[in-house]
Amino acid sequence: MKSYISIEEIVKRKHFDHIEVVAGALGLDRLVKWVHVVEVVQIKNLLRGHELILTTGLGFKDDPSLFVQFVKQLIDCEAAGLCIEIGTNTSTIPPDVIEIANTHQFPIIVFNQEVPFVEITQDIHSTLINKQYQVISDLEHYSQQLNKKLLEISEYDEILTFCQMYLDVQVVARFNEKDLKFYPEPPKGRRGQLYKLAEEAAMDKQPKVAKQPVMLLGNQYAEVMIISKDRDLTEYDFLILDRTVTALAQQLLRTMYVEERKNAEESQWMLDWLEGSHREAVIDEHLASLEPGLKLNGAVVCVCKYQPARHGADTDCTYLKLWIRTVFEQYGFHLFTIDVRQDLVLVLGNKRAGDDWKERAKEAFERVRAQEGTGGKSVSSYRFGVGKYIYQLEDVNVSYKTAREALLLTNRAHHKEMSMFYDDLHLYRILSVIHQHANLDEIVSDYLAPVIEYDKRYNGQLLETLKAYLTCSGSKQETAKRLFIVRQTLYHRIEKLEKLLGSDFMEAEKRLALEFMLLAKDYLNVEEQLQKRTV
Repeated sequence: MKSYISIEEIVKRKHFDHIEVVAGALGLDRLVKWVHVVEVVQIKNLLRGHELILTTGLGFKDDPSLFVQFVKQLIDCEAAGLCIEIGTNTSTIPPDVIEIANTHQFPIIVFNQEVPFVEITQDIHSTLINKQYQVISDLEHYSQQLNKKLLEISEYDEILTFCQMYLDVQVVARFNEKDLKFYPEPPKGRRGQLYKLAEEAAMDKQPKVAKQPVMLLGNQYAEVMIISKDRDLTEYDFLILDRTVTALAQQLLRTMYVEERKNAEESQWMLDWLEGSHREAVIDEHLASLEPGLKLNGAVVCVCKYQPARHGADTDCTYLKLWIRTVFEQYGFHLFTIDVRQDLVLVLGNKRAGDDWKERAKEAFERVRAQEGTGGKSVSSYRFGVGKYIYQLEDVNVSYKTAREALLLTNRAHHKEMSMFYDDLHLYRILSVIHQHANLDEIVSDYLAPVIEYDKRYNGQLLETLKAYLTCSGSKQETAKRLFIVRQTLYHRIEKLEKLLGSDFMEAEKRLALEFMLLAKDYLNVEEQLQKRTV
C-alpha cells in the first residue's frame, strides 16, 4: 500500500551489513522518496523532502561547525536521514551533531566500511520505481472494483465499507450536521468523541487524518473522512479516498436522478393537488408513503420560468430540479416538482418552524441566483414567482394561484430581483385588480396628464422631478442632489408643478394619490412593452 520505503526497510538490504545507527534511532520509520549523493554543504535549495542523503563528508571533513550546519539544513528540508561513510573524509560524528539528530529523531547511519554508492542508489531507486508502479496498478484495480460495484449496489454503504476494509482505517461520512455514519461502527459512546477528535485533527492537518467533500451539482452534499489507527496516511491513501468519493458522488447522483424521474411519474397526483382536489388526510397519507415520518409545517408554491440554453432546443430539467433540490433541502425544505405548461412548479414543504421560512427561502434563492446558468445543461436563465405561504397543505392551490400572479406581476413591475414573493408586491397587486376592472390609463391621465403634456411640448423633466421630490419626502436638498441640479433650477421646476397640479400637491392625500399614479404609469409602460413583444 505504500509507494515509498522506510529507512528501517532500507537498512535490511544489501550493502548495509556493516552499519551503525549512531543517532535518531526513533526516526527509522521515516519514509524515503529518493536517494541523493551529496558532497557539498550548501544544499538547502537542492532538496524537496524525504530524501535519504549519502555522503563521504567531503564538504565538511573534520570541521564540526560545518557538520552541524549541514545536518540542520537536512532537518529543515525534511530529509529522511543521513548515511555517512566513515574513514574517507570523516573519522567521527561530533557530539553536537548526535544531540541535534536525537532531538529531531533524524536518523544518522554510518558505514564502517567502504560501500558502492552507485549500487545503493540503483537498488533503492529500482525498489521505489517498482513500488510506484505497484501503487498505480493497485489504484487501477481498486477503481475497477468500484466501477463493478456501482453496477450492482443500491446503497452507498457498500462503497464506504469497501474503502474501510481496503485501507484498514476508520471511515466517517457526514451527510448533514447530525447524520454521521461510521465504518466500522465504534463502541457506544465513542461516536461523538471520535468525530470531534477527527475534526480537530483534520483542522491541524495531522498525518493520520484526511477528509474530502462529496460535491454534487456545485454544492457540497456530504463529507468523507478516513482516520488511521497506527500509521501516517500516504499519498496512496489520499488517492483511494479521492476515488471513493468520486464513486460515492456517482452513486448518490444516480439515486437522486432515479428519484427525480420517479417524482415525474407522480405528476398527475401533483396536478390534482395544485388544483385543490386533495384533502388533508389524503395528502398526509401520500407524504407518509413517500417518506415515513415526514412532517411539514406548511408550504409555499414557486413557479419557475426558465429559458432554454439554445433556441429550439429540447430542455431536460431533471438536473435543474436536482440542483435546486440540493440547495433548498439545506434550508429545511422538502421539494415537490412538476412541469406545467412549460413552467417548472416547485412546492416547498417546510420541515422547520414556520416563522422564518421566508428568510430561509430568500437565502436559498440567492444561492440559486449566484450560480445561474450552471444548474442545468439545457437551461440558461430562470425567474421565480413565490406565492402565499399556507399552513394547511390542502390549500396549496391558493399558493399556486398567487405564485403565478406573482410571476406575472414581477414581469410587469420590471423588478430586478430574480425571485419575487407575492406578499412583497403590495401596490402592484392593487394595480392588477384595478387594471382588470377599470380603465387604469384614464385614471393615470386624470392626475398626471398636465405634467406629461408639458414634458412632451417643452422637452421638460417635470415628471422625473416629481418622482424624485416625492421619493425624497419633499426635501429640496436631497432632491437636487438626486437630480444633479442646482437649487434654483429645482425651485423653478417645483413652481411649474404647483401651477400644473395645484399648490396642494404635497398634502397627504393628494401626494399619496400622485405616488400611486406614478407607480401605475410605470406599470402600464411595462405592460405596453410586454404586449409589443408578443405581437
